[in-house]
Amino acid sequence: MAQCVQSVQEFIQDSFVPLVAALCSEEAERLTRKNNLSFAELVRPFCRLTSEVHMRDPNNQLHIIKNLKIAVNNIITHPPQPGAIRKLLHDVVSVSQPAEGLVANVITAGDYDLNISATTPWFESYRECFLQSMPASDHEFLNHYVACMLVVSSSEPDPVEQFLKLSQEQHRIQHSSEYSYPKWFIPNTLKYYVLLHDVSTGEEQRADSIYEEMKQRYGTQGCYLLKINSRVSNRGADEQIPDPWSQYLQKNTIQNQDSYEDYTAVSNKNTDHLISDGIDSEIKDGLSNNFKTHPLQLDHPSGSLDSTDYMKASTSLQDSKKSNSGTPHGACLTLTDHDRIRQFIQEFTFRGLLPHIEKTIRQLNDQLISRKGLSRSLFSATKKWFSGSKVPEKSINELKNTSGLLYPPEAPELQIRKMADLCFLVQHYELAYSCYHTAKKDFLNDQAMLYAAGALEMAAVSAFLQPGAPRPYPAHYMETAIQTYRDICKNMVLAERCVLLSAEILKSQSKYSEAAALLIRLTSEDSDLRSALLLEQAAHCFINMKSPMVRKFAFHMILAGHRFSKAGQKKHALRCYCQAMQVYKGKGWSLAEDHINFTIGRQSFTLRQLDNAVSAFRHILINDSKQPPAQQGAFLREYLYVYKNATQLSPDGPLPQLPLPYINSSATRVFFGHDRRPAEGEKQAATHVSLDQEYDSESSQQWKELEEQVVSVINKGTIPSNFQPTQFCLNRYSDNSKFPLAVIEEPITVEVSFRNPLKVPLLLTDLSLLWKFQPKDFSAKHDGETKEQGTCDEDMVGTEAIAEFLINSEETKVARLKLFPHQTGELHILGVVYNLGSVQGAVSLDGIDPSIGLQTGKFVSNGLSVRGRQDLEIQGPRLNNTKEEKTSIKYGPDRRLDPIITEEMPLLEVFFINFPTGLLCGEIRKAYVEFVNVSKCPLTALKVVSKHPEFFTFGGNTAALTPLSPSASENCSAYKTVVTDPTSVRTALLSSASSADFGVGTGGSPEVIQVPLPDAVLLPGASVQLPMWLRGPDEEGVHEINFLFYYESIKKHSKMCHRVLRHTAVICTSRSLHIRATVCRSNALGDEEGRGDNMLLFVDVENINTSETGVKEFHIVQVSSNSKHWKLQKSVNISGDKDTKLASRERAKLCFKAVRCKNSEENYTFADIVFGNEQIISSASPCADFFFQSLSSEFKRTHVQSHTHASQRAVKQSFDETVRLIQKCSEVDLNIVVLWKAYVVEDSKQLILEGQHHVALNTVGKEAFSFPQKQELPETVLLKFFRPENTPVPARPTPEQLSNLIKTSLHYPESFNHSFHQKSLCLVPVTLLLSNCSQAVVDVMIDLRHKPTSSEALEIHGSFTWLGQTQYKLQLKGQEVYSLQLKACFVHTGVYNLGTPRVFAKLVDQVTLFETSQQNSMPALIIINNI
Repeated sequence: MAQCVQSVQEFIQDSFVPLVAALCSEEAERLTRKNNLSFAELVRPFCRLTSEVHMRDPNNQLHIIKNLKIAVNNIITHPPQPGAIRKLLHDVVSVSQPAEGLVANVITAGDYDLNISATTPWFESYRECFLQSMPASDHEFLNHYVACMLVVSSSEPDPVEQFLKLSQEQHRIQHSSEYSYPKWFIPNTLKYYVLLHDVSTGEEQRADSIYEEMKQRYGTQGCYLLKINSRVSNRGADEQIPDPWSQYLQKNTIQNQDSYEDYTAVSNKNTDHLISDGIDSEIKDGLSNNFKTHPLQLDHPSGSLDSTDYMKASTSLQDSKKSNSGTPHGACLTLTDHDRIRQFIQEFTFRGLLPHIEKTIRQLNDQLISRKGLSRSLFSATKKWFSGSKVPEKSINELKNTSGLLYPPEAPELQIRKMADLCFLVQHYELAYSCYHTAKKDFLNDQAMLYAAGALEMAAVSAFLQPGAPRPYPAHYMETAIQTYRDICKNMVLAERCVLLSAEILKSQSKYSEAAALLIRLTSEDSDLRSALLLEQAAHCFINMKSPMVRKFAFHMILAGHRFSKAGQKKHALRCYCQAMQVYKGKGWSLAEDHINFTIGRQSFTLRQLDNAVSAFRHILINDSKQPPAQQGAFLREYLYVYKNATQLSPDGPLPQLPLPYINSSATRVFFGHDRRPAEGEKQAATHVSLDQEYDSESSQQWKELEEQVVSVINKGTIPSNFQPTQFCLNRYSDNSKFPLAVIEEPITVEVSFRNPLKVPLLLTDLSLLWKFQPKDFSAKHDGETKEQGTCDEDMVGTEAIAEFLINSEETKVARLKLFPHQTGELHILGVVYNLGSVQGAVSLDGIDPSIGLQTGKFVSNGLSVRGRQDLEIQGPRLNNTKEEKTSIKYGPDRRLDPIITEEMPLLEVFFINFPTGLLCGEIRKAYVEFVNVSKCPLTALKVVSKHPEFFTFGGNTAALTPLSPSASENCSAYKTVVTDPTSVRTALLSSASSADFGVGTGGSPEVIQVPLPDAVLLPGASVQLPMWLRGPDEEGVHEINFLFYYESIKKHSKMCHRVLRHTAVICTSRSLHIRATVCRSNALGDEEGRGDNMLLFVDVENINTSETGVKEFHIVQVSSNSKHWKLQKSVNISGDKDTKLASRERAKLCFKAVRCKNSEENYTFADIVFGNEQIISSASPCADFFFQSLSSEFKRTHVQSHTHASQRAVKQSFDETVRLIQKCSEVDLNIVVLWKAYVVEDSKQLILEGQHHVALNTVGKEAFSFPQKQELPETVLLKFFRPENTPVPARPTPEQLSNLIKTSLHYPESFNHSFHQKSLCLVPVTLLLSNCSQAVVDVMIDLRHKPTSSEALEIHGSFTWLGQTQYKLQLKGQEVYSLQLKACFVHTGVYNLGTPRVFAKLVDQVTLFETSQQNSMPALIIINNI
């Protein structure tokens, strides 16, 4: 049970107090009425004695009474109606509510932290009122009147006569058979005569003389002079006198029934002879029915009050409360008068009441002892002496049915009970217990069950209240009493009193479990109010246990709330459900939560607490409901209905927040710009960005890098500090830390992700964005005022609304909402606004989902929809950079919904015409690009940037020579061609071109390509078509190639400097040719022109195309070289033209002679060797474009590799130069372009495709490929842990490189005839040619003493001797050719190898660090013949 203000002893003592009746003359009542009080009300605040009282028990022992309270009531001569008592109790409970701002008691039990009101004042008020309003009954005397005050005014003509009349009236009420009510304790009731004197108007002398007369007549202890109204009403109003009456008058007790006039009918007309107090004379016998049934019985219709009556009742009671609280009480009384009244009550109790009670106890005791006559146990013989006066005995069945015997008033058993009650009232609990115990036995012997239950009940209470606790509390007495009252006597009122007393006693002994069981046992269907209160107290018992039973508390609170609701106590029902909700909330008991929230919503709505009702229904809808669709539909309709009512109260208020559908704020996407145009015929629009594309962080990073690259080129290598990468679509993955930029007059699309958690469809109508806009002119400095969305702002920002948006059950659906900014400024998108409704007949009975087949625009709303909003609140990314951010949880901003609207900018659209989707590797195809300016301002500085610049070209300066329009070039070659003279076949046709013409080598980034717009400007509405050549990437497969088009406005803007447009081309390439090439030094030292530098080039071409692509055969139509230093001279192939055709998997070998060219450093020399009858000019677009682009990409690739070793190059400069010179000897800078045609059969048509492959030759003797070979991954090796040496190892030239410094060649006759008979020695002149391949001066040493060491070599070639000098030391200048004359000596015929001289070389001024043997040329065989 909840905590109470009083202790259990105080509660029981105050529940059973001596009752004193008051009979007043009309004049006396008038005097008290000056203070707006009746006489009984006047004395009520002073009825508790402030000091201890002494009296003697029958054994003449002194007994002390502490804190005694008496009750003074006006006489009412008929019991109240049960309906009126029920009404009163109902009102008492409904008026008592938890105090505003009361600090709740926080109880922590396990995982629960519960806020529970520690006290329940409504229960205490109910209990007090219930006990006071209990009707007096014959089986007990506790609420019978012990005494009667007769009150007369001193101003009456004959007060003594008036006293006599009142005395007779009291005697008539008590002893006449006409009145069965009220009940009196003993026949000889104490009469106490009170003379009331009004000090302000009455004569004090007269009052004193009358009082003297009264003392002589009634004795000094039987009368009293009470002086009141000392205060004159017109005295200073500023004097504040306390009002002790208000707290008593607010408790509308049954004796003071001002507020029940409306509810009771006056039935007894004979009221003239009834003398009662002034209040009761106004309502006379308003409560006229006999008290036949107990007050809380609802068996008959008159006892049931519907909720409308309750409403009326509580309002009328509140009105009466207002009138009570508004009327001042005791206005004519001073503090002295207060003391006089207090003194009067003390005098009455000390001198009148207690002596009377003491005397009565003695009389009863003596009477019982004298009647018994024997000195046995105090009351053992009572039955024997008084058995004759009983009614005849009955059978046990009859007894059980009639609740036992009915005793006459003078029966000794009742005398014992009477004595026990008197002792109990004056706190003599030991004597009371002994009397109750004796009486109990007698009643049980007689089977008088009602009397026995009463004795058991009071015996248990007396035992508990005995000082010093000599015996434990006999709870089983109470159990028996309750059972008897309830089951045998069918008297629920008395059973309820028992439970209230016993539960309070058990609570004081911390026996909460027993108390709860007791309280729950008395809940029944006959009274909802009683059941509700008891269940609530039982719940408090469960929570107050040593180990709190939280779920039992919650369950019983729910039961109490349900019963409060049935009893019409809506506020208390709501409170109970709210307290229980704390336990069920968030524990996954969704159905229980739904039930509680639904009830809270209903009760709150009834009490017009619409906000609470909306909140409760909101919870039902937003929790993941396990309810069936029909129930969810009902919840939704109820919610909409409540919501509509709530919004109607404040129609002009702000739009309320709606709970449905869910919005996944972080999934909100914002798109800036127009929707992409679809492809039209051959025209294919740039892919750009759209909301339909999935976000890809990798590609997003690529686009950012491309944009940074082009901005860096525009700004001469640096990126401006205010650079902000263009983001067209903002989402949860994009960088939203900066305010995005949007352009005036271009739409902003916000994609909002809605989710319907219910199993019924939701219909949103008139769905649009909610925004705030602050106009700003970025060119000027002044700012405008902020505008909220509301009146006439379509001029600033146009808002697009979706008329109907249906979200099916448990569906996630996105809505795309648009805004059209018409002014520059700052826009803040706040949320969405819409009407929420449900679809009529949304829940079908046959199990088929009704939302299937619903078409847009055909939804039938059930007419119930509410307008509201939902905010889009997006949490930014978690910050994790600084130490402080890492240790705390901080989030950065997310500004995707706060765009800045900038000034007008140009807008470019790009279309691709004849753009292929499939190419052969290396295939060249010509397409066209159309650029359209769809804005109102001109654009300039159009550039395109791509990570794959080798894929496309707009052509160099020579592009004008190719066909201009798509139609003109239909059957033409993509190349620039010239018809050749048949005689010139296989010899090189030369031309030259500068790399600057093709945008290579000018220091810019090769990825950024200027688009050659005419006049470099595209005017508003203008369009231009430009040719674009494409070359299939060398690697087969699917390629995604990103183009970023960059452009600017002619006017410079502060916010937005440039714009970009994206396009992703997807190309599928299939295999074509694979080319391998090697270059080696020619043995022939001199060429036709007499220069000593020439090389042989071997080209190996293989058709690796698979036949699925329909390629029949490839023709090699031309091989071109381009280099600054070398050129192809002629083809040295032996066979005819046929070798140039390659069917599937065929391979051709081509051989060419290359010579040094005399060209300048600037220009590249292009040499074309044509195999057909048309020369493709390789120095023109597009052949040269793709060559130069492949060159730059090759350079970039090798440059990256060389960079990795740069750290190891930090050695001496001279050392580096030496190495470089040696390495240069074996380097060549020769690039080969193989041009081909492929014959394709497609749909029985033959097509001719063209293409080119590039091979870059860098090193003599090293094989180069048209496509870099994939390196095989090395096998995994064990990890070695060691500290790396910091000293860099100097790069040494390889022996192979060193051996290329000097090229040697022997000139001699192939065969030599000699007559050995004539001369035994044969001398042959041999010339050794030495050519310095490097640019530096080289020291050369020739050693002729070298002998082949292997015996095999001797056997084959035989031995010979060089004559003359065996060692020569020479110095050769750069590129010098030196001829040395030698003589070989042979002694007999045979085949000899003259290639034995060893040549050593080193650079001048260098130590022999790099001295190495130079490579020998091929075996130089000579045949010596004998003649």
